[in-house]
Amino acid sequence: MTSGTLAPDDVRTMFDRIAPVYDAMNRAMTLGLDRKWRALTAGAVVSPGMRVLDACCGTGDLALADARAGGRVTGVDFSVEMLARAERKAPEFDWVQADAAALPFPDASFDAVTVGFGIRNLADLEGGLRELARVLVPGGKLGCLEITRPRGILRPFFRLWFDGLVPAAGKVLPGGAAYSYLPASVRRFPGPEDLARAMEAAGFAGVGWRLLGGGIVALHVGRRA
Repeated sequence: MTSGTLAPDDVRTMFDRIAPVYDAMNRAMTLGLDRKWRALTAGAVVSPGMRVLDACCGTGDLALADARAGGRVTGVDFSVEMLARAERKAPEFDWVQADAAALPFPDASFDAVTVGFGIRNLADLEGGLRELARVLVPGGKLGCLEITRPRGILRPFFRLWFDGLVPAAGKVLPGGAAYSYLPASVRRFPGPEDLARAMEAAGFAGVGWRLLGGGIVALHVGRRA
């Protein structure tokens, strides 16, 4: 299963371009709720003293939440510009430029893995999930926070906001193509049930999820079998 149509190099270039406005856009598009969602993700899988990998770490906000939960954090992203901003926020963390689909770590290197708003950008979703499982210790947990398409009363609003207003923002912001790619990537990405099945196929057990923000975001948690 592929989660997008852009080549990895194109996705990397796109995120390099939007790095200067990435945090501001996250706050605006979620009305600031993304911070709460990241804290919930960290709290679901991280305990004090754990070695934690934040994959597709972007500008580091979820890595910071992992650290507040007591984790010893390594952040990975393939965008140099995103990592530069993450490092400015927490120079004491280990920041590594790498592809989440080919992590430069031995098997069973981490006690927990988090990934926030990034896994849908992997060209090979199942391969990426298997790679996250590989670097986890047996019994280690994955917390995956991702946008999903609501089915209830928020669906018309979501369509207006995500398919209309977000691409319109790209006409005046750096990296404008990203704001057309973003809604398209969410449309292509599996729903919560299918993502749970993909996690199970990749080697995770006890997979469950909860919907946040009225159903526009899903938090999946699974344990490496």
